[in-house]
Amino acid sequence: MLEISHPAVTRGATTDRRSIDWRVPVATGIVLVLWASAFIAIRWIGDAYSPGALALGRQAVGTVALVAVAIWRRPPLPRGRGLALVAAYGVLWFAGYTLALNVAERHLDAGTTAMLVNIAPLLVAVVAGVALHEGFPRTLMVGIGVAFVGVVVIAVGGSGVHGDALGIVLGLVAAALYASGVLVQKVALRTVDALSATWVGCAVGAAALLAFLPQLAGEVVVAPVPATLGVVYLGVFPSAVAFLLWAFVLQRSTAGATASATLAVPAIVVLMSWLLLGELPTVWGLVGGALCLAGVAWSRRPSRAGRSHEPSGSRGPASGR
Repeated sequence: MLEISHPAVTRGATTDRRSIDWRVPVATGIVLVLWASAFIAIRWIGDAYSPGALALGRQAVGTVALVAVAIWRRPPLPRGRGLALVAAYGVLWFAGYTLALNVAERHLDAGTTAMLVNIAPLLVAVVAGVALHEGFPRTLMVGIGVAFVGVVVIAVGGSGVHGDALGIVLGLVAAALYASGVLVQKVALRTVDALSATWVGCAVGAAALLAFLPQLAGEVVVAPVPATLGVVYLGVFPSAVAFLLWAFVLQRSTAGATASATLAVPAIVVLMSWLLLGELPTVWGLVGGALCLAGVAWSRRPSRAGRSHEPSGSRGPASGR
């Protein structure tokens, strides 16, 4: 199991750019696959559960799973400003984003929704570059640009955007909430343990969705068992497991670089739709997916500026790009 370090330890590990932590790319890959699967699951469950009930059910299950892990690991609870930031991130991402995403998928297909949501990494990279002083590393900017071109190629030549203005607006709202959640979470993780930030954030998100409890209670009684199992899947895996691994990665990388990895999600959604739903991707969909994956891979390359921090004894000074 991945060990969730305390922030003080994590910052020290992050500054040592010579060491390569294999857990970070593995955790990132798992997150991408689980979040991609969520787009398909939400679309599939939509006929049995309304958007609000589905959001509450997902976060309630996720909270139970995360609290069980917290009882086992016993991380320190967030306090003061850290607690306020975690609560804000919980409302923005676990509640707001999830609800907006569920409603958007009532108007758009899973692939199109994933493409709209993946405007968020661009917003994160720009805001983090200025507000969090992460700068604009060339490898990150080039990688984001290539991956975003891939998203556009999928949108234009793949499944195509449906003519539903409300769905498009909701997809953009979900992207804005996602970006805001990442940025607030990144600041919170400077002082808050990753496990604590995740389980408290998920619990706050579930509490913010309690207005949909009557709907959930009524729908769970009549919903097909597979649909209810789908809600449990969303809570345990795309919520609890994926968000915990996401916090682990975000503690060890910049917000821009971490968020840029999710630009691969539309490509994974296209592949999953092909394998699970029998929806054969177009040639443009395959080309766009390849561009998404290539852009994400390029954005994860260490910049020469980062490598220049190595001791001079190990290599000469880094040259300009």
